[in-house]
Amino acid sequence: MLSAENIGTKLRTLRGVRTRRGAAREMGIGESALWNYENGKRIPNDPAKEKLARYYGLTVGELFYSEENNSKK
Repeated sequence: MLSAENIGTKLRTLRGVRTRRGAAREMGIGESALWNYENGKRIPNDPAKEKLARYYGLTVGELFYSEENNSKK
């Protein structure tokens, strides 16, 4: 699994210009949780990993275990 910091960088890149509030609402997670994930403070639990991956059109493996910086969305 990638480090919390690497996951955060990947999530911020994938979110792009979308607001954190809007993205969190669309994913069904809290804005503060997304802030923590994007800033490397926390690693998402399994249900949150699935929501994040689905939102960005990736698999959980691609998002949390791959060094590649995917930006499909």
